[in-house]
Amino acid sequence: MINAVEVYLSLGSNMGDRQQNLDKALDFLSQRLQLGRVSSVYDTEPLCNAEQPRFLNLVCQAYTGLAPAVLLALAKGIENKLGRTSRRPNSPRPIDIDILFYGDQIIDTPQLVVPHPRLTKRAFVLIPLAEIAPDLRHPVTDKTASQLLEGVTETQGVLKLGDD
Repeated sequence: MINAVEVYLSLGSNMGDRQQNLDKALDFLSQRLQLGRVSSVYDTEPLCNAEQPRFLNLVCQAYTGLAPAVLLALAKGIENKLGRTSRRPNSPRPIDIDILFYGDQIIDTPQLVVPHPRLTKRAFVLIPLAEIAPDLRHPVTDKTASQLLEGVTETQGVLKLGDD
């Protein structure tokens, strides 16, 4: 892909067939992006609103020629296609797709903030991110994904699927 930008996306699901939702979202993404590495799937306690089902989460690397706003529109379109109706924060959802990084760009618009503003505090993002890109540097803090993960004290019940 000519002039492709490396991006990292976080995917989560806690409604319906969570694994199937992640698989379908990855399939839709692969139709418009060149997927790279995909992390293991992690079973995670919900944050902020504990009165909802647990999540399955993963992080994927992709390459795209899409502008950030177009990538965001693609992510929201896939969420809608997979049945997401509520945009209320911390509500259950069949799929949630967040843009974590868009190359080394820093974006701060009303619609999109990249790097994702809460990723440095979220074990359910940093654990899979460090799995596939331990040396990826945060363009603001200049810390690697592994270093950011070391700074997270609460693992939020993040369990790698297949581990006991």
